[in-house]
Amino acid sequence: MLKKIYKSLVLLPALALVLAGCGAQGDPQGQAPGESSQEYQLLMATGGTGGTYYPLGGAMAETWKKHIEGLNVTVQSTGASVENLRLLASGETELAMAMNGPAAQAIAGTGDFEGAPIDFVAVGVIYPEVMQIIAPADRGFVDVADLKGKRVSIGPPGSGTASAARTILAAYDIDPDQDITLFQDNFTDAARKLKDGMLDAAFAVLAVPASNVEEITTATDVTIVNIDGEGLEKILADDPTFSPYEIPGGTYKGQDGVSKTISQWAVLYTTKDLPDDLVYEMTKVMYEKASETALAHARGDQILLETALLGIEPVPLHPGAERFYKDVGLLD
Repeated sequence: MLKKIYKSLVLLPALALVLAGCGAQGDPQGQAPGESSQEYQLLMATGGTGGTYYPLGGAMAETWKKHIEGLNVTVQSTGASVENLRLLASGETELAMAMNGPAAQAIAGTGDFEGAPIDFVAVGVIYPEVMQIIAPADRGFVDVADLKGKRVSIGPPGSGTASAARTILAAYDIDPDQDITLFQDNFTDAARKLKDGMLDAAFAVLAVPASNVEEITTATDVTIVNIDGEGLEKILADDPTFSPYEIPGGTYKGQDGVSKTISQWAVLYTTKDLPDDLVYEMTKVMYEKASETALAHARGDQILLETALLGIEPVPLHPGAERFYKDVGLLD
């Protein structure tokens, strides 16, 4: 289905589009997109409509369109990180939002990409992705170990949320296929089931605070299940793409104390085929005009130059993005 939609949006194959962008209509190769009449029609894989990727991606696309002449980015709802990286590899999209953890696996050919490494490049960090294990407060859950034997949604198949959830559960000796009643809902459906008492907990990688979680509290108080202790130490030792993160008490109704969890980074990835000058301009606008993106989506205020390169390795930077970071002094 996605491929059919993609073909209806982009009239030329991806490679032909890139070649046209480099030299069509007599434009000299390497000319900045803002100085060219060439049009770029790109597709960006994001996430579910109830999450952060899809609406934030739409806000970013509008900012690019406003400031880069001839550039039009269409956002596509997908299963998020893992699926997005596979779409990037197959040529069905030119841009992909994904967590840095699955991206590190993809380029190394490990985890969800075992034996099938993908060749792609990074543009830059968008915002911190915080794992939030949401449960009704009356369940009395304290940490991940309490989820054993419970009804738990770990996120949609092919998502970064599901990949991270499996890593987290394994660190607490919980097999998601045997030790819990497993659900794999998108968070819109999981939130509804939490409110209706059909789930005991749901994993979600969201910004803080998350409006989706706040909506649940209109029906029931919630708690954020802690990721701490020996389980946390194991996660951090095994996967350096994770970082400890604390959610202040009172962030959500019912969550009185500090909740200890982990985060990764949402990153914009692309292919090596996109022209250097186009990616340079997109990177420049993404950070320098982030305040405009924030007018359309609150997470736009977290697109910051000071965090642009955190967690990027081992994925290499696109040459156009690298040149921008050198120009602003982030790289030598």
